[in-house]
Amino acid sequence: MDVRVGLCGWTVSQSSYVRRFPVVEVQHTFYEPPADAVLTRWRAQVPASFEFTIKAWQIVTHESNSPTYRRLKRPLPDSARGHVGAFRTTPEVLAGWERTLECARVLRATAVLLQCPKSFRPTAENIRRLRSFMSQVERPSGRLLWEPRGEWPTHVLAELCAELDLAHVVDPMQTETVTPEQTYYRLHGTTGSRHVHTDDELRRLRDLVDGRPSPYVMFNNVPRVGDAERFLALLSSEGR
Repeated sequence: MDVRVGLCGWTVSQSSYVRRFPVVEVQHTFYEPPADAVLTRWRAQVPASFEFTIKAWQIVTHESNSPTYRRLKRPLPDSARGHVGAFRTTPEVLAGWERTLECARVLRATAVLLQCPKSFRPTAENIRRLRSFMSQVERPSGRLLWEPRGEWPTHVLAELCAELDLAHVVDPMQTETVTPEQTYYRLHGTTGSRHVHTDDELRRLRDLVDGRPSPYVMFNNVPRVGDAERFLALLSSEGR
């Protein structure tokens, strides 16, 4: 079983990271995409087999009042307020998506993650925007992942993922994906971001991915390095 285990963000130096993990989920592209020169350097400094996945720029998914915009080097102009996020098909959002795709091409990313805030609820308007956005934009060459972090009915998730060809991303300690054939888990910490996953949780995680085709397990809690390495050791000790 080929389980792809990695971290959300480098967390440790790049040279150390690539010796320990086969995949990284790039976070910089969410807050503010780096210059192509930076992305090109990252790609050149890793083995050919090393894998990048990336988070889409927040302009696509997050409303202009999101605190995550504090990480922008230049604040959103007043003209963009109310015109970004929630899959609007405004010039600002479409440009943000195009920049996301450019980053994916430079890194040769195998997946792009659309991570939504909890405020993106399953309203008729949000679902309409998601459908409209997906019908208009170019798709990445790799998989398109969707992490709706609010409460969504399972049947709605299943319908949208099937219709729009999206892989449903979840924290398996909280809920289960509706697309197990495209498993991409993001573990945020069962009791909060500083949570250290217990041995029982890691064994449960191992059992969940057993038999699935090339599942991804990405750790996003604060003590993520230790948890990911313990999970790799668990897989290795059982010949998985």
